[in-house]
Amino acid sequence: MNRDGCMKRYVSVMILGIVGIAVTGGMANAQTDQLNDPDWPDWAYGFLTPLEEGDRVAPPCPPSTSNPRDCRNQTPSEPDDGIKHELPGTDKTFTSAEANYGYGPADWFPEFHPEMPDIVAHGKESAGIRACSLCHYPNGQGKMENAHVAGLPAEYILQQLDAFERGDRRNSDVRKENTNEMSIMPKGLTDEEKQQIADYFSSIPFRQWVRVVEAEEVPQVRLTNGGLMVPIPGATMMPLGNRIIEVPEHPERTEIMRDPRAGFLTYVPVGSLAKGEELVTTGAGKTIQCGICHGPDQRGVAAIPPIAGRTASYTMRQLWDFKQGTRMSPLMAPVVANLTAEDMMHIVAYLASLPPSEESFPGP
Repeated sequence: MNRDGCMKRYVSVMILGIVGIAVTGGMANAQTDQLNDPDWPDWAYGFLTPLEEGDRVAPPCPPSTSNPRDCRNQTPSEPDDGIKHELPGTDKTFTSAEANYGYGPADWFPEFHPEMPDIVAHGKESAGIRACSLCHYPNGQGKMENAHVAGLPAEYILQQLDAFERGDRRNSDVRKENTNEMSIMPKGLTDEEKQQIADYFSSIPFRQWVRVVEAEEVPQVRLTNGGLMVPIPGATMMPLGNRIIEVPEHPERTEIMRDPRAGFLTYVPVGSLAKGEELVTTGAGKTIQCGICHGPDQRGVAAIPPIAGRTASYTMRQLWDFKQGTRMSPLMAPVVANLTAEDMMHIVAYLASLPPSEESFPGP
């Protein structure tokens, strides 16, 4: 089904959603809204506790900002200890500093993706634009704290770069800063560079990345500056509660070496998958079926993005941002208008459990 077809289907829920859109369509005071909302999904933004007065707020990105360095905290470059790390399936070795270098991070498996355009491999240091491959990986798989861009339609990627630049796609949690960087990055890109980015990542299939487990208890985690949750070795388990906790399957390989083939373990509340399946496949009287536009297998149709198999944290942020009005979409706003945070949690748990494609990682 094409975008026009989806628009026609959405008409049936437009009237139902109009009140919600009027309330959430704009955030005059994002921090106040967040402080006063007991259902805020802190876990999706990389936090375990609600925002409180005096908590750190991510550096803002005013419209006049031309350099991402001006709207994110600058941390000293990681010292290079000279210790070379290895990963299974490759004979390449890198130090942690090399793996995490913002303007040319390690490429562990260059034989398993197309040749990267320079803007993807190295960024644009003169403009403060870090390499796309740093956060999204050379294969576009991404992590729970950022986006999964492999396999997205090129047209959709270009649309999102434009949305970031216009301010139509922002972050609703005032503590999370990497979206601020994304809102500035496109301003320093040429049209040719944007097209190179879109063409490159759209040419790579998104592969199985998430393993979903229903649980009542989960490992205790620590939070990194970027929003990654990492299990604490030897710590006792903690109650999961009414949230989702996602951790790397191989913590050191993800955090230290940026292994682009080490996926995520997603702990969801017991019963979430069945409830999510009902909402996704029937709408459950609250919304419309996701498959009407995203396809029966949720793998996308034409310029409409695939949503199967992405980390639950990422998908939850998008739904919640649509609900808050910080991510603008005339199609998605009425879809989320009548959904609660709990509904969304069930939806993203189920979507994360779906296979994103028939592709698997090549090699050992």
